[in-house]
Amino acid sequence: MNRRSSLIIVILHFALVMQLPAFGADNAKPNIIFILADDVGYGDLGCYGATKVKTPNLDRLAREGTRFTDAHSPSSVCTPTRAAFMTGRYAWRQREGAGILSGIAPLAIKPGTVTVASLLKQAGYATGVVGKWHLGLGEGETDYNREIKPGPLEIGFDSSFILPATGDRTPCVYVQDRRVVGYDPADPIRVNYQQKIGDEPTGRENPELLTKQKHSNGHDMTIINGIGRIGWMTGGKAARWVDEDMADTFTKQAVSFIERPRDKPFFLYFTTHDAHVPRVPHPRFRGTSGHGLRGDAIQQLDWCVGEILATLDRLKLADNTLVIFTSDNGGVMDDGYQDGTGNDTSGHQLNGVLRAKKGSLYEGGHRVPFVARWPGKVQAGATSNELICHVDLLATFAALTDQKLPDSAAADSFNILPALLGERLEKPCRDHLVHHTGGFPGRLAIRQGSWKLIPGAGATGDTKKAAKKANTGGSAIAELYNLADDLPESKNLAAEHADQVRQISSLLDRLRSEGRSRP
Repeated sequence: MNRRSSLIIVILHFALVMQLPAFGADNAKPNIIFILADDVGYGDLGCYGATKVKTPNLDRLAREGTRFTDAHSPSSVCTPTRAAFMTGRYAWRQREGAGILSGIAPLAIKPGTVTVASLLKQAGYATGVVGKWHLGLGEGETDYNREIKPGPLEIGFDSSFILPATGDRTPCVYVQDRRVVGYDPADPIRVNYQQKIGDEPTGRENPELLTKQKHSNGHDMTIINGIGRIGWMTGGKAARWVDEDMADTFTKQAVSFIERPRDKPFFLYFTTHDAHVPRVPHPRFRGTSGHGLRGDAIQQLDWCVGEILATLDRLKLADNTLVIFTSDNGGVMDDGYQDGTGNDTSGHQLNGVLRAKKGSLYEGGHRVPFVARWPGKVQAGATSNELICHVDLLATFAALTDQKLPDSAAADSFNILPALLGERLEKPCRDHLVHHTGGFPGRLAIRQGSWKLIPGAGATGDTKKAAKKANTGGSAIAELYNLADDLPESKNLAAEHADQVRQISSLLDRLRSEGRSRP
């Protein structure tokens, strides 16, 4: 063969290779960003009907992806939702993760448990968490003056930059990996939730020092940054956060994680703090919404999401990144601070037409916005009415990355990947779901198809009084609603459909006793 013929063969071979897709391109594992907002309700985003709050970046995510209308947090409060998401197991099956944790609670997830992070790490992902943690740290009472473990790194994350509990709870410091950021050993940190420690002013004793926000109930312990908190704290002054800078700090860390050079896909668990109390948005967002400080905080959240999307665009990662945005529970107005929500007159419906709020077994407590985008894979501009829950994401990510879950793991997680990808389904990904609130084992409700049952809580006066006061569901009599016809849960059909009540009650009893629901 002469040189000319050899050259022609080489050129033809190169041309053929260039026409073929890169090896494995169609099967390449996508980057995954799971954005879990805090206390953002079903009606808080423009793409879910909000007009007083502007969310252009989240609306863009919905335009370029699929918006789910029947998505639910595993619980109607924060810690249990996070525990269920991480483990694929209902929080009411987990004593340590079923209630709202303090800032000194030990890690609620036992190292060695299969988690979203450990599963993806095993699949070859770089894993990171940035933002609110609220799953406990360490063993026993958390000691913030030394290496803090076990924590995120012990349950599957390669790196972490977190707020230990919530913005309204002490300690008011960030933890990076296993150390307090900016820690000064000459000023040790002490935290107590039972009694006052140190001599720092408190909201209860020194209300005149509440320069940024006064409390409406609780939140009257140590004053930090002009705001009273839950729990007493002394020391760690150089490490304390500034509330106004929190969104910027978390977003900077999240962007930095995405930007890190690596030869593997990444998983980012980005857990923003807005619109949880105290609502102290950066000055550039104050007064920008039509829904007071709470609306301003949600617009700040939208900016955070926009920075993530812009980073993906800049790095040309958007096409191979699955982005999911949702909330840890329903929205709430006055949640312990006098920030204007107690007498809000804007007309904004934070949970849309849904009944009740955060903490409730009614839909307003747990039906949340849920938007997914993965260009070319998740249908753009679509709306899905599939019943899904955050507890499902462990099984879903396992399917996405071709991982086999051990039988003992993810007891309540259903694979909803077909729903995310908009596939035509012969049957729903899941036809039932258990709702939770109120600690361990807490109060439960159950959904089957379009029917929802809140079992009767018994005839004790205390139970009825508490349920009525909080509008949380769980009255003395059973409540049955057909959500297909009555999304606001305005008409109790239990008396008319006694057989349905018995049948769904039997299902709930079985799910409780069997210890799992995953197929």
